[in-house]
Amino acid sequence: MTASPTRPPTRPLPDVQLRVPTDEDAHAWHRVFDHPDVMEFLGGPAELSVYEEFTARQRMHDAQRGFCLWTLVDPEGAVMGFTGAQPWPKPWGPPLGEIEIGWRLGREFWGKGYAYAAALATVERVRAAGVPHVMAMIDARNTRSIAVAERLGMELAEEFTTPGGNQGRKYTLDFS
Repeated sequence: MTASPTRPPTRPLPDVQLRVPTDEDAHAWHRVFDHPDVMEFLGGPAELSVYEEFTARQRMHDAQRGFCLWTLVDPEGAVMGFTGAQPWPKPWGPPLGEIEIGWRLGREFWGKGYAYAAALATVERVRAAGVPHVMAMIDARNTRSIAVAERLGMELAEEFTTPGGNQGRKYTLDFS
């Protein structure tokens, strides 16, 4: 399956800008993700130190692989969240190192097409970097993220239970 969307956009996609996360982005991510709706399926709000480590790890991924979870900014330069790809880091689920794509936006940016536009840009960049396929691990209750994955043309590959007891879905997309 190719990375072209299964449903063409019904409206023009918003312009998205992606950049490698900076030290300052840890503070911005901490601020924009500090909302119960944003963190509903991710265990709740996280401390600033989590984002400091997270942004540092993304800079390392970009340097080593040419992709990471990039900071997503609006046309005025305000941080909206992140999108991108990274090797699967957890000891459960897919094999360690399998490339996962993902997106997370601040609540005020939902419903405006940013997640899909950013995820589509991610797919294009990762494909250009030579990655043969990607996957997305999504909480089964997260209908918004599931809709983005399906719109990208990703296919449901597996349903699973997380170590915390939640139901999840693994979506995949091959670039061949």
